[in-house]
Amino acid sequence: MRFATVSFMALLLLLGSLPLYPGPNTAAIRGKVTYTGTPAKPKLIDMAKQPECIKVNPGGRLTEDVVTGPGNTLQNVLVYISSGDSDPGPPPAVAATFDQRDCRYATHVLPLRVGQNVSISNSDPFNHNVHPLGKINREWNRIQLPGTPPFSYAYENEEFIHVKCNIHAWMSAYFVVLKTSHVSLTKNDGTFRLPDLPPGRYTVTAWHEVYGTQKQEVTLGGGETQTVNFAFRATP
Repeated sequence: MRFATVSFMALLLLLGSLPLYPGPNTAAIRGKVTYTGTPAKPKLIDMAKQPECIKVNPGGRLTEDVVTGPGNTLQNVLVYISSGDSDPGPPPAVAATFDQRDCRYATHVLPLRVGQNVSISNSDPFNHNVHPLGKINREWNRIQLPGTPPFSYAYENEEFIHVKCNIHAWMSAYFVVLKTSHVSLTKNDGTFRLPDLPPGRYTVTAWHEVYGTQKQEVTLGGGETQTVNFAFRATP
């Protein structure tokens, strides 16, 4: 009985020394990406030389290099921590996925961690050619036949890598290989969020394939959420 009483008292002392709400005292960055000016309008893709693509796109398909949303917002802007992330941790064990479907890349901008596998698949009933144009990393290209299993690849260095298909010239996407795990891609409302950041000073970078790169410096306190907005100058 004495042992149980002592143990209970020790437990009370231990609980009294812990914070009321245990857990990481992390911070976050949120914001929105917009544009000023007049962006180029998406163009209807000419698929006349590839009738197999017309068949799977009976209503046509538009280019995706500039995609806007309501309220002058920009989609497919990659926002990430480019400086200050001192401990990015190991790359995810789960591969990112990259599919070719309806004569387009299902993901237009794909963030990857250095060392993380990307699993590449072909859901179309015809051939595609995957050609990532690496400059710091190795450039390669590979024919992918319909019905074949996905294949995987991992990159060793940070880089923004343009991906194209040598068979269907309009197919375009980007592999964005980064060390940081703090990455967000804007959707059609232009919003982004970078959660789970330790207190500290960071450089937040926003990248768009046409309008370039912008950066802002942010100092975060524990438990704080700061708003950081970006506005790109768009020209037709």
